[in-house]
Order: sequence, then structure tokens, then C-alpha cells
Amino acid sequence: MHLARRARRTALAAASAAVGIVATAGLVATAAPAGAAQDPLRYVALGDSYSAGSGILPPDPDATLACLRTTLNYPHFVADRLGADLVDVTCGAAQTADLTERQYPRVAPQLDAVTEDADLVTLTIGGNDNSTFIGALLACGSAGAVTGGRGNPCERTYGDRFTSQVEESTYPAVRKALEDIMARAPHAEVAILGYPWIVPEEKGCFAKLPVAAGDVPYLRDLQATLNGVIERAADETGATFVDLAERSEGRDACAPAGERWVEPLLFGTNVVPVHPNARGESAMADAALDALGY
Repeated sequence: MHLARRARRTALAAASAAVGIVATAGLVATAAPAGAAQDPLRYVALGDSYSAGSGILPPDPDATLACLRTTLNYPHFVADRLGADLVDVTCGAAQTADLTERQYPRVAPQLDAVTEDADLVTLTIGGNDNSTFIGALLACGSAGAVTGGRGNPCERTYGDRFTSQVEESTYPAVRKALEDIMARAPHAEVAILGYPWIVPEEKGCFAKLPVAAGDVPYLRDLQATLNGVIERAADETGATFVDLAERSEGRDACAPAGERWVEPLLFGTNVVPVHPNARGESAMADAALDALGY
């Protein structure tokens, strides 16, 4: 946690305590001086569909339709709880490259929103690099359909291809993204969230997520690898890593409808499958606020 931000938070608490009318020993205190009030935090939210809350209704009227952003994403929950001024530029399907380049013709590079006066920056990023999520899920889903859910056809076909891409390509890209954010907002707290579990440890749910039984641990290991390189990049740059592994255990896409945080491929409730629902986004906000010490 940045010391400047901690000091400001302490000042905010002190100012709040000073405001009001206090009567003691016959003395009536007046309201705090005008200068004691503090401006709200300037909060910038970056990231991909797990930040944007893609597939959850209602849509964000301020977002380009292609970004599939909702007002029930975790940045909105965080901003509401902090009373922060939110600048939300999250966008579904974003890769690390879209932080510095236009993702769509009318969508500016996300880092354009990060300025020196930012107090807090959050993001999830990396899952779309190398088509990690969609590529692996489509590959394993197709392979599982061929075998009727038996065996581990995806692992036998692709081996360590996906994890190698994550370690060799996604890791340095995420680290560079965090360095770029900190260079633009040197006084801001920067938090990068891991991804909540999509699949359980072993037993899958072929009817809802058509992945062969033996490939469920394979996909789980891929996601653990991705979260691991994100945590490593955070540790090495001084960002806060928001670990969702323990919190999201048992809340994956195979969990019952009232318990899961991530919707399955089939028979789910989101417009966009295999993404967090509103319950999951709220839980991600809780995890971020806890990790940041709010």
C-alpha cells in the first residue's frame, strides 16, 4: 500500500471525526473548517470482461456496446462503497495490448484514462492474451464432445501449450502493464485481481460445461498458472494482488445456480457464458476492498 494513500485515508477519517456538533461541559463545538472536507477518491477501472461484467444486465449506458459493460461490475460496487469518482473504461475481450492501443475504432486505449491525479486503479487482465480462456475452453469443449466427456483428450492433444504461452508471453505483458500504470499514476494504489475459479478441482459438470472429466484438472491447472503469473507480476511491481482462489472455491461454473459466481457454458443466466454473474462481481469487489485495506 502506498504511504501517500494511507496518509490521505487517515486524514479523511480524522476530518470526518471532526465534522459535526459536539456538546461537552457546556461548550458547543462548531462544524469543522471548510478546508477539512476532502475530495472523493478518483478511481480508474481498467481491464477485460471480468472487470466489465460482460453479460450482466443492465448495460452501462456510458460504454460502447461492443464492450458489453454493466453497471453491476465490481468497479461500480467498489466505487459505491468508497463514494469514489469512477472512471470505468473496462471492456470485454480486452487484452494487455488494448491498454495502449485502440481495441475498437471508438474505444481509446485504456491507459488514456490513467492520469497523475488517480488515487486508485484496479484491473483484471491477461486472460484474453493468446486467447487463453476462449481458446482453451473451445479446444477442450470440442475434444470433450467427441469423447462424450470421457478421458482427457484436450490434455493429450495440447499438452503444455497453453501454460507455456501464459508463462512466456502473458507474464511479461501483465508486468509491463502494471509498470505503465504506475508510471502514469505514481501516487495511486494499484490492484490487480486474479480470476475466480471457472472449474472445480476434479469433478466437472459435462451437461453445463462440456469438458471431459480428465480435462477438468487440466483447465484448473491452466487457470492456476495464469493467476500465478499475475500474482508474480504484482509482487515484482509493488501492486496489490487480489487473490480470489480461496474465496471462489466451490463457486465455479459447476456449482448450483444460487451459489456459483461464474456462469456455465450451457443453462446459465448470463448473456455471455463462462463469466461472473452479479453475485460474483460483488464478491470480487469485497475481495478487492479487503486486500486494499478499506
